[in-house]
Amino acid sequence: MAGIVDSHTHLHSFALKGLLDQTLEAASEAGLERLVTVGTDTDDWDVYAEMAEKYSQVDYTVGIHPCSVETGWDRGFEQIEAFWSRNLKPVALGEIGLDRFHLPRGDEAAAKRIFELQVAACEAQLQLAKKLDCPVVIHSRGAFEECVELIDASGVDWSKVVFHCFSEGPGEMKQLLDRGGFGSFTGVITFKNAESVREAAKLQGLDRLMIETDAPYLAPMPKRGKPNEPAYLAYTAAYCAELFGVSLEAFAAKTTATATAFYGLR
Repeated sequence: MAGIVDSHTHLHSFALKGLLDQTLEAASEAGLERLVTVGTDTDDWDVYAEMAEKYSQVDYTVGIHPCSVETGWDRGFEQIEAFWSRNLKPVALGEIGLDRFHLPRGDEAAAKRIFELQVAACEAQLQLAKKLDCPVVIHSRGAFEECVELIDASGVDWSKVVFHCFSEGPGEMKQLLDRGGFGSFTGVITFKNAESVREAAKLQGLDRLMIETDAPYLAPMPKRGKPNEPAYLAYTAAYCAELFGVSLEAFAAKTTATATAFYGLR
């Protein structure tokens, strides 16, 4: 089988537990060719940059996740651009975006204040991505329309935008397709109750599809409910190959080509 690309994972937790080497080895044995480990806050950016230097199969991104946005986020933001001056640059800016799901419940004022901070941080990072002319990884949870509006307003090239962990339906996917953007799919696509997600994937089509683990979250069937790891992308790949009615080799070749082109993988 041609190697597959985990287009969005978080390797920090594996490194903290001393499990990185065995995690990467298991991923390789499962057929993974490349892994894009995605930054969420200042505490993982340097870790990922060093990881990418050490491991040839690892690439990294830098960005402030909406759930990491708090008062003073701009101090972290000021550190982002310098990563593009390094010998080994990030392959994207992200993940950035908006997240209503994790806002405080029962405190409307606090929720409003935090969401406004998320919007400000997302706007600033989109402007930087436009300046850098780099790919952008979007986290959107409970805020799809607002994310689309912010990207439209930013002037960022939509062909450089991926909505990771795409969990919406075909209507939202059509909005991305109309603009030239991408959706990337996690193990959620294997869940029994995720028919709308599968319809969205089919609407996007195999030629534009990327898959990811978002490890250590969202393990696919038959590992659902357990901590996820990059090696489990093989289950998602096998499921999706059947969904699209193609061989695993053809599916791997298509999705790897898309992820390689989108991120400009070396």
